[in-house]
Amino acid sequence: MASPPRCSPTAQDMECKLPPPSAPASECRPGRLSWGTLARALGRFKLTIPRTHLLATVDPLALDREPPPQLLLEKHQVPEKLIWGDQEPLSKIPFKILSGHKHAVSTCHFCVDDTKLLSGSYDCTVKLWDPVDGSVVRDFEQRPKAPVVECSITADSSRVIAASYDKTVRAWDVETGKLLWKVRYDTFIVSCKFSPDGKYVVSGFDVDHGICIMDAENITTVSIIKDHHTRSITSCCFDPDSQRVASVSLDRCIKIWDVTSQATLLTITKAHSNAISNCCFTFSGHFLCTSSWDKNLKIWNVHTGEFRNRGACVTLMQGHEGSVSSCHFARDSSFLISGGFDRTVAIWDVAEGYRKLSLKGHNDWVMDVAISNNKKWILSASKDRTMRLWNIEEIDQIPLVIKYKKAVGLKLKQCERCDRPFSIFKSDTSSEMFTQCVFCRIDTRGLPADTSSSSSSERENSPPPRGSKDD
Repeated sequence: MASPPRCSPTAQDMECKLPPPSAPASECRPGRLSWGTLARALGRFKLTIPRTHLLATVDPLALDREPPPQLLLEKHQVPEKLIWGDQEPLSKIPFKILSGHKHAVSTCHFCVDDTKLLSGSYDCTVKLWDPVDGSVVRDFEQRPKAPVVECSITADSSRVIAASYDKTVRAWDVETGKLLWKVRYDTFIVSCKFSPDGKYVVSGFDVDHGICIMDAENITTVSIIKDHHTRSITSCCFDPDSQRVASVSLDRCIKIWDVTSQATLLTITKAHSNAISNCCFTFSGHFLCTSSWDKNLKIWNVHTGEFRNRGACVTLMQGHEGSVSSCHFARDSSFLISGGFDRTVAIWDVAEGYRKLSLKGHNDWVMDVAISNNKKWILSASKDRTMRLWNIEEIDQIPLVIKYKKAVGLKLKQCERCDRPFSIFKSDTSSEMFTQCVFCRIDTRGLPADTSSSSSSERENSPPPRGSKDD
């Protein structure tokens, strides 16, 4: 564990320099940086952020709504035209296009009780948006000098961080837009996330293949794990308890790191047949979803490393025609969304693993996706310089979804263990024996981990994996 950087946590705009990770200079190529999740945006204006007008009560798709008077006085440009409409005849998913970035939008989030949107872009900005009229509320001060690759916001929406190709991680106060601190590394940062409790920040490195966990209040280093992977990190995130960090990499490997014991709890090698682009936990913390350049998504039991490869869940591997860039669970894990280089957003039924709907409309790669807490809205960020806000409140009533359910022959049952409703195939006679949902069946199955996974003790007695070159 490295010693903490010498810096003042109270001095604004103070730059901290963390211990440099060792890496050959020849490997410092920006072109090797990965996607992961990306950045967001905020502003220069010192007005407080209203917490009224929840998306659940105010329709941001309304075309005739006049902007609030205070926004008319702002210098930020309001998009000339807000576009919405049906995606295709049978889908009828209303959406709104938000334009304002000058380059690819790499990351997006819902925040401030679903009343604001956050975005980060390769135009070096992080922006805070009003979804009602599509205007930019704020750009954060002292923005990065290079493309923003990822951003994260605390659960209470009080602070936001962004990782940039200028090798910095910056933190701002959401209400004032002021820069709180900036940490500079000696290698490229490709991912950054707040812990759910807001106490820690984890950053993923490109060249030295490691992660850094930092105290977000004192701006001190908790752990630096160099060569955690054998190739560049692509994404990292905390579990809901803020005690474990999942990381994925170009080496096709998944690792779970324990913050308290400072040890690797789980390693899953060859998790995909190509680079893993993103990862996200369910809100229970029991399962981890990974997306990959092999066009697939997989859901793992992080306690055993087992892949949910039984039953209909295998269809999670048949949803995109190109590399999958991002994934995100709904708060109750009832559905999952993914974005892909095929320019689509896929909506998955998690219990049975089938794709309910594919949202089309972006003109370039979908780089990040997000779901509102009330599950009524999907936000997608794209290389086409726009975000799209999709209204999925009535997704189960649209003709295309009803038609597909009838085609595959699904019927509803209730789990006897957690009372959650789940679907089964009418044509599958063996499914009649199921009295529990897929998640409860996996929890009670008690199968050992896959042979491709290993505990930290096993890893200490065996050579580390050497990446995808030899595979």
